[in-house]
Amino acid sequence: MNSRIPVDHRVEASPWRPVRWLPGLLGAIWLIVGGANPAWSAPVSETEAGADTAMQEPIAPLPLASTEDPTKVALGERLFGDVRLSRDRSMSCLTCHHFDRGGADGLPVARRADGSLLSRNTPTIFNVGFNYFYNWDGSTETLEAHAERLMLNPEVMDADWSELLERLQADPAYASAFKAVYPDGLTKASVLDAVATYERSLVTPNSRFDHYLRGRREVLTEEERRGYRLFKSYGCVACHQGMNIGGNMFQKFGIFPYSPAPAHAGESDGRVDFGRFLITQVERDRHVFRVPSLRNVALTAPYFHNGRAATLESAVDTMARVQLGKTLTSEEIGLIVSFLRTLTGEYQGQPLTTPPPESR
Repeated sequence: MNSRIPVDHRVEASPWRPVRWLPGLLGAIWLIVGGANPAWSAPVSETEAGADTAMQEPIAPLPLASTEDPTKVALGERLFGDVRLSRDRSMSCLTCHHFDRGGADGLPVARRADGSLLSRNTPTIFNVGFNYFYNWDGSTETLEAHAERLMLNPEVMDADWSELLERLQADPAYASAFKAVYPDGLTKASVLDAVATYERSLVTPNSRFDHYLRGRREVLTEEERRGYRLFKSYGCVACHQGMNIGGNMFQKFGIFPYSPAPAHAGESDGRVDFGRFLITQVERDRHVFRVPSLRNVALTAPYFHNGRAATLESAVDTMARVQLGKTLTSEEIGLIVSFLRTLTGEYQGQPLTTPPPESR
């Protein structure tokens, strides 16, 4: 879900944080020193790409298991699906984050319980604990702050803390469970901590690409390996790198001019989304958005902050044009998509899959 709660436009741009920007910086350095030599053409065989098996990869595998406190996770899971977190009891976090749709909702932009549209696409909730910023505009920097922003947002859950805590306290099971886990019992801080702890547990390890990164090179086909080499050589990895293959930096959407598709229904009134500029009021942040994670990306269509790209092929083509200034062949797009499909992991030991059409 994406929050649109009013902000104080006097806020200054966030100061540069070396630790938070390090993954993106390292990816850019990797790109400069040889990761995307324009004269380099993707090798056609693993023999020609021998360096692949020895070089330090710009992407890291996910941890195999969550280390979060299971009692807090259980509390957070119950809250995540509880409609009492919204003022009119019409929405829960699960309203927009469907586990059978890659942790997103399969819609161009998020939809309220009454069917009306919000302004942005729902990002996946899976692996969200590995991001450094939240919402498409990076309006919050912790999962706790993100959860509170959504709960208080009048366009989303429209909650009030005094009313919300009263509701939860009236449930003996909640009151008892919180008292057993948190010294202060059921409070604003403990509710946010429980939700955030649960969200950090939503890890999807064991994608085929993770196995590849752990040394099992044979798990990828030659086509998938070629797609990964194109992904690196063309510069996609400068923004989509690290453990979450994104989620740790901001980038302007549309460095090179191109109109990929008509606006969706939510944009038909001519509104323009200025992205991070709405938060910082800094001119350079116009049309700047958080770079999304590509984990499980094959399951989270449609794509981009406005949901304009209906397919992964369309998203790859658009990204090449507007971010890299390149026009890819259909073969190149197919190879990169083949690689991206290897990023689908497992949740609770079961492979994530795309739901059948009748359940969408």
